[in-house]
Amino acid sequence: MAKGPTVYHVAERAGVSIATVSFTFRQPEKVKASTRELVLAAADALGYVPSASARGLARGRTGALGLFAYDYLLDPADGIHGEGQDSEDPAAADLERRNEDLRLFPLYVDEVQRGVELECWRRGQALLVGGGNPENNEAVLSDIAGRVDGLAVFPRSVPSEALARIARRIPVVEVSENVNNRELDHVTVDNISGVRAITEHLIAGHGLSDLMFLGGMPSSDNEERLEGFLGALRDAGLPTTREAKYPCGNEQAVAEVVSSICRQGSLPDAFVCATDQDALVVMDALAAAGVGIPKDVAVTGFDGIAAGRVIRPSLTTVRQPMEQMGRTMVELLLDRLDHPDKPPVALKLPVRVVLRESCGCQPG
Repeated sequence: MAKGPTVYHVAERAGVSIATVSFTFRQPEKVKASTRELVLAAADALGYVPSASARGLARGRTGALGLFAYDYLLDPADGIHGEGQDSEDPAAADLERRNEDLRLFPLYVDEVQRGVELECWRRGQALLVGGGNPENNEAVLSDIAGRVDGLAVFPRSVPSEALARIARRIPVVEVSENVNNRELDHVTVDNISGVRAITEHLIAGHGLSDLMFLGGMPSSDNEERLEGFLGALRDAGLPTTREAKYPCGNEQAVAEVVSSICRQGSLPDAFVCATDQDALVVMDALAAAGVGIPKDVAVTGFDGIAAGRVIRPSLTTVRQPMEQMGRTMVELLLDRLDHPDKPPVALKLPVRVVLRESCGCQPG
């Protein structure tokens, strides 16, 4: 491939210095309008595109932020299926199902990412989004970090050592769980009061007394949600012995817990789930066992993903401000770039209870 035009070619064609070309793209207010027009016309004729890396070196910033993301449902065993794949391929069919099923998209990660995208657009920042797999996780992370001014990360998506190394070079902000480094800026929500409020509603609003918490562990978010659940039970003078913990994201474990309870005939009055995704699995398992919701048992979730609004019965939940969480991550990164010596910032955003059919309420 032939080497593209450089700043020297543009300067020669426009009859100006290379400094004038540089100012035209970096600080156009310092160049006369007539001269800017000459430079831009020369650049257009030559097909010149200024190097982001060069601009970054000159300004000390690239004008771009990074987001290291992940997919709850991405399974390396699925592989990547492009055109020409057999339509009967089970893995390809499963990927197609995911793309068409509202229960699988958008999820928490997708809504937070959208907030990051919208705020970057509003602030005039480019955004580089990427994610790795167990084989190349750190390499992809380092590649993104080397191209941006600051990095936003999701919980448990980044090895602690790698993140600490990157945070010595550029600002890093974590969303949700602050599991890697307590010295980093961090955005989370009020997990405790959210689950406390929804548990109090089940007790006071529906007269339920036998409640069970379901939550994936390890997860500091879910531990806080359990704390809110237990606090509400203690305040009401109710037993605090019914809870089930399982590995985060293990839907099969959730289904097995609920199926076992159904077989034993020991259903609680309500399942208080740490996430909406867990709640959807619980509802499926109850339906398969012939258990009515909310007639026989109530179910609540936490997150406020789109699927909870459209399933029947619709899901009572605690709504996180997911888009705002993403926007806030961008705000913190840009503020950290301007004030690198400020103490770490930990923001806790409010949540709200959304009452729907799965607890016995009618959606408002």
